[in-house]
Amino acid sequence: MRDNFVRQLSELARSDPRIFLMTADLGFRVLDGYAADFPKQYLNVGIAEQNMIGLATGLALDGRIVFTYSIGNFSTLRCLEQIRNDACYHSANVKVVAVGGGFSYGPLGISHHATEDLSIMRSLPDMTVVAPGDQWETREATRQLVETKGTCYLRLDKSSAPATARAGEVFSIGKARKVREGADITLAATGGILGAALEAADYLVEQGIACRVLSVHTIKPFDTDAIIRACKETGGIVTVEEHTIDGGLGSLVAETCLEAGVTPQFFRRVGLRAGFSSKVGSQEYLRREYGMDAASIAKAVAELISARSPRFSLRRAK
Repeated sequence: MRDNFVRQLSELARSDPRIFLMTADLGFRVLDGYAADFPKQYLNVGIAEQNMIGLATGLALDGRIVFTYSIGNFSTLRCLEQIRNDACYHSANVKVVAVGGGFSYGPLGISHHATEDLSIMRSLPDMTVVAPGDQWETREATRQLVETKGTCYLRLDKSSAPATARAGEVFSIGKARKVREGADITLAATGGILGAALEAADYLVEQGIACRVLSVHTIKPFDTDAIIRACKETGGIVTVEEHTIDGGLGSLVAETCLEAGVTPQFFRRVGLRAGFSSKVGSQEYLRREYGMDAASIAKAVAELISARSPRFSLRRAK
């Protein structure tokens, strides 16, 4: 995702001198081409994420559109006060880019895992929060964030789903995408783990379970209508996120349903329930360990449906 982000930003920077990219001493090979092509639109601030947000806000208030680039937890948790007080409060055009969402930096341990960022970023007033699920969404989100006023958060993942875009499809921030049809249940996923949700949907088809799969690439503003339709048109909702279940996509869906007075027949949040992600290993390994891989998602869905849906029980009995 980071490569597609940089390529898209480079294309935009060629025709828009307002675009400015900052890094906190990260991504040299990835950013080398951009730095060489746009030396007046690039700055490495060193290992100083808090200062980076302050500088970005100043440039943004002077007319620039500034993208800040660092690892997920560093670009959010380390400089949360500056994002809140400097960028958000002044509605500055600062686009906080986090590479390594979720367990992308799994072998480096909890200090490099980004598993609370969506909860925190969506709580900030006037903040746009985007977590693309595949490479096309990454490119489209980058392009649209340039046109989105105010402070934004772009969460990029090491993994991504296979290409999901249909010919002529239009990407819109704030509008979830239906990437798979199905009436038995809705899998609503955000970020690169969308790929695991689609894989789980394939497993479930073999068991006679048809899943609607939503790519919820925007956490804020949230597509309330897509969730309400899923409640009314499918048997239940399972949210999937490489993130804590506290305050993330699952919490957001539950809040949305409750406020709208619409209740899914059943509901489950697939995400980090263990508190801190204290284990170390690859992204794939950690997903398995914490019950977020495709097999775990499929198992959770099958158990929910078989326990609560007589129609499914009859279908299985045949």
